[in-house]
Amino acid sequence: MEPTGKRRPGRRAVVRAGCGTAGVGVVAAGAAALPGAGGMAVGTMTVSALLTLAATGWWPRDARRLALTAVAVAAVCGLGTVFAGPGATTEGSPAIKLALVEYASGTWLVLLVTRALPLRRSAALWLVLGVAVATLLLRADAYDGALEAAGQSVFLSAGPLAAGALGNGLYTAGERRARSVREARRAQRLELAADLHDFVAHDVSGIVALAQAAQVVHGARPEQVPPLLRQIEEAGVRALGAMDRTVHMLRDGDGRLSAAGSGPDAPVADDAGARAAAYGLDDVPGVVERFRASGTADVRLADELPPERRADVPREVAATAHRVVVEALTNVRRHAPGAERVRVVLSCGGGGSRESAGSREDGLAGASLSVSVTDSGRGAAGARAGRPSAGERRSGLGLAGLAERVEALGGVLTAGGCGEGAGWEVRAEFPLRW
Repeated sequence: MEPTGKRRPGRRAVVRAGCGTAGVGVVAAGAAALPGAGGMAVGTMTVSALLTLAATGWWPRDARRLALTAVAVAAVCGLGTVFAGPGATTEGSPAIKLALVEYASGTWLVLLVTRALPLRRSAALWLVLGVAVATLLLRADAYDGALEAAGQSVFLSAGPLAAGALGNGLYTAGERRARSVREARRAQRLELAADLHDFVAHDVSGIVALAQAAQVVHGARPEQVPPLLRQIEEAGVRALGAMDRTVHMLRDGDGRLSAAGSGPDAPVADDAGARAAAYGLDDVPGVVERFRASGTADVRLADELPPERRADVPREVAATAHRVVVEALTNVRRHAPGAERVRVVLSCGGGGSRESAGSREDGLAGASLSVSVTDSGRGAAGARAGRPSAGERRSGLGLAGLAERVEALGGVLTAGGCGEGAGWEVRAEFPLRW
């Protein structure tokens, strides 16, 4: 962002220097041609060219200034053509050369107007300027009849037409680029909000569980309260750290995106990589350990992923696998707080097909990373009650949003009961290419 900011003032200085030099040249050319061209031709050329150069180099290109400049230049050119009258100049005279300078400045102003304003606001100015500059050579009386004069004007209108089409195309491209940046920024914010929900909800639910445990034991076993309070403090610090990291990434993303006028795709890819690098498979044991410490369930982690395979797992897959574990354990604490056993498995293998709770999951051919979290449930009567599924939508977050992210990576996420009273399983499989 900083290099862009440093280059812009330098470029503006170069443009202004060029416009200033061109302005001096216009004045000098008019003074030199004044004896043979006349005051009307010199005056209209000088005014229109200087107004255009001022709009190019100095004036902010807002709608009001551009409209006033376009109307003024069109009026000067039109008045020069009308009051000079046909035959006021002859072919090859200095006045004809000055008319060509007016034509060039008017055509450039058409480009500026259509580049800075939408078509619905620039169309009238485009038309007025185009007519004014297309009729400049009528001053030379270099035509035989009205038909030839009209033909010359139509021929000269090609310049303003091409300039307007180019300017409108540039404006449309700029609007499309700005819209894509806004959409990318919105998608990034939504994804960061989902990250904040998943990670902070896990720690906050742990705080709630520890606080409930402290209320239970504070009377009978007060010596166990201080360790529980320390765990609550640690969980709170982790939640604050997760929020700080998310806000930091959001600020970085906004900064890069706001400076992405020429290429919004690269900053988005960079931000996605930064978020993917924030968490991964190496963080799963810590998540499991914190879950174990905040409850009474027998929590076990079976990491069956070979070390040589772990290093080859793409960052975005590893980050999503971590999120699967976080979301699944959070749901265990919310919906099955009395679960006696929780098992987290990381493994790799080939394809296959499996059925769970009446829903069928198509197997993934080839090598894959499998992540599953299974709990023992709350008995036959409560195994299904209150449990969310991957297909249920709850404010766009949780398992529903996670399923979309897994599917975006080519994987499959399922959630369902393991049998009558046997608990609940969340399972994700990601295809890998090794």
